[in-house]
Amino acid sequence: MPSSPPPPTHRDDVVEDLHGRAVADPYRWLEASASHEVAAWVEAQNRATFAHLEQLPARAAFRSRLGELWDHPRRGAPWRRGTTWFQLRNDGLQDQDVLWCAPGAGGEAPPTEGWQVLVDPNDWTEDGTASLSDLAVSDDGERLAFARSDAGSDWLTWRVADTASGRVHDDVVEWAKFSTAAWLPDGSGFLYGAFVPPAAGEEHAAANRDQQLRLHRLGEDAASDVVLHRRPDQPEWMFHPQVSHDGRWLLLTVSHGTNPETRIHVAAIDGTAIGEVRPVLDRGDAAYHVLGVLDDRLLLSTDHDAPLGRIVAVPLASHRDDAAGPTTDDAPVFEEVVAEGVERLEGAELVGGATPDDDAWLVCRRLRHATARVAVHDARTGEHLHDVDLPGPGTVMQVAGGRRRTSIDLTYETFDAPARVLYHDLTTGAMTQTPEPVGTPATIHPVPIVTEQLQILHDGVAVPLFLVHREDVAPTGTVPTVLWGYGGFDISVTPMHRPGWRAWVEAGGLLAVACLRGGGEYGRSWHDDGRREHKQHVFDDALACAAWLTGRRRDEVAAVALTEDTDPAAVWSAPDHLGIEGRSNGGLLVGACITQEPDAFGSAVPEVGVLDLTRFHRFTIGWAWISDYGDPDDPHDLEVVLRYSPYHNIEEGRAYPPTLITTGDTDDRVVPLHSYKFAAALQHADGGGAPILLRVDTSAGHGAGKPVGKLLDERADVLAFHAHHLGLDVSAPA
Repeated sequence: MPSSPPPPTHRDDVVEDLHGRAVADPYRWLEASASHEVAAWVEAQNRATFAHLEQLPARAAFRSRLGELWDHPRRGAPWRRGTTWFQLRNDGLQDQDVLWCAPGAGGEAPPTEGWQVLVDPNDWTEDGTASLSDLAVSDDGERLAFARSDAGSDWLTWRVADTASGRVHDDVVEWAKFSTAAWLPDGSGFLYGAFVPPAAGEEHAAANRDQQLRLHRLGEDAASDVVLHRRPDQPEWMFHPQVSHDGRWLLLTVSHGTNPETRIHVAAIDGTAIGEVRPVLDRGDAAYHVLGVLDDRLLLSTDHDAPLGRIVAVPLASHRDDAAGPTTDDAPVFEEVVAEGVERLEGAELVGGATPDDDAWLVCRRLRHATARVAVHDARTGEHLHDVDLPGPGTVMQVAGGRRRTSIDLTYETFDAPARVLYHDLTTGAMTQTPEPVGTPATIHPVPIVTEQLQILHDGVAVPLFLVHREDVAPTGTVPTVLWGYGGFDISVTPMHRPGWRAWVEAGGLLAVACLRGGGEYGRSWHDDGRREHKQHVFDDALACAAWLTGRRRDEVAAVALTEDTDPAAVWSAPDHLGIEGRSNGGLLVGACITQEPDAFGSAVPEVGVLDLTRFHRFTIGWAWISDYGDPDDPHDLEVVLRYSPYHNIEEGRAYPPTLITTGDTDDRVVPLHSYKFAAALQHADGGGAPILLRVDTSAGHGAGKPVGKLLDERADVLAFHAHHLGLDVSAPA
């Protein structure tokens, strides 16, 4: 396609000695993202990129169809605090979700009338780039703390509103990050995690360390907020507060970056007075997730001595201020409530049990080959009561219950249908679907979609792979295909409804979604087998999926079907017709795969990716990823990351597939320097003449809170890029 390539990027002679290794970094100057030089470079890159994208014949068609697929009412799971109900809603093309509330109708089910807008972030800015990023409702339902994020940043500013009147208080609490809010029992204030403000100009680059747990009292200046807890001796610890339903306990989950191992600390609450923070589980030897307090026992889900997860109880009586609690060196003492099963325990919710006389349930979400299963147990005895009847293979995205309820609301979605809200009565086991708003889902999804699942067998492991396609699309060996993956941080990849995926499949393409090692689909061992010194396994899994899809390496790569009528010997595509795509850690996946096997792909889209593995830990929250990637300041770990770091494994003169690299200029999660440096290096080295393009979204961050309009534009560009280079004719009849 005739379009001018991006201008050459200036290279500096920067070579750094890292543990005796000379590591070149000719594009180090692109790390100064706030400089005029970098801004001019980004502008020139965007000019070349959009000149190419604007010529793609499928761009307008995809943009139009995406608008149709997005334009339907969406609802989150409703929840109740006190007698007031809350729900996030979107009418379809609103840039940001809106918080609604309604008075309770006296029953267990959410009311059908009386709903009104409480917080609408679409009114905050003209361009829709301010989002409602977090919220916390007081236990009586009378006050709301809500967090605003601007331009996709992780920085939060907390405000407070009265739920009955909608009046917003004068309180403004800034520089919060990586922590939710937890209200005091009487609603007089809330706890939150915050950092000392970074230097001017460094807001989106400076490393975030030494988080403080602060207490904000309503009506007081946030500058005087009390630092309730901090650990200067552990500057990388972060605090996630909860207050027990009875108001007697502050429950702190203490995390160390993205390391799955956590600690649990508690403090006794007496009225508005909070006692000394004391450790309950302080070894950092397993993952612990607080479910709540039941009959003076702390219920936790954990993988301690249970790689697939179980639920345990810890007595709390010894942790009050007047009692002698265990020491840090004491081994944890658990009472097992729900034993480890044969499937991954993805999470659990404690419902009911507000008083000792109330029934209490544990709603356990498990995964079977990356699809959802839900079981209900007695929270006191652990007895299995019943399974929740879900409508086919899919994903439970949200479960909303409460300590004063006997039912739950949950959202359920599949590859071929958007999230629907389901109501489940825990006492009877009955399931009903909440009436859908007009326009969902059948009227926007006229094309039948098929989902198949296999396991790709290689290297002694079985990697789940979903195949999503139109009913009339068969494996011909040339089907334009996009392989999508993530593979990291114990995050499970499960069936998700994404309008961009739907548009690709409707147009005749195949979507292949891989569940790679490093994720959470099969518990702790699956995660461990894809992190740190085993990180290469993630890329091996993706490349094995690519080989199977294109009929290559059949002596090394096989498949078994997990769904009926799935052919494990099928050949769907060919390297020229196979694209690869992923975001964030998935962007690293794409970068690693195309630098290791560029001939395996006909297009590549690494989005907001981690691409320089020697310097990721020096910016914002990058240090937190050491648990998955290793520490580049450690000689052994440096050798590991240099073997796969995409920026450092580009070979000059080698032909790389057409590549569209995307990022946002205010991304303070994975800072844009990763994409900038990788794009410049790939453009310089490529010997094949394929377009290597950088798309930088302005006033956009890592992805969360991005306005719908920006999402539609970005997805249309990505889909059109794949379609053009993989040979998908979007004019073909559905």
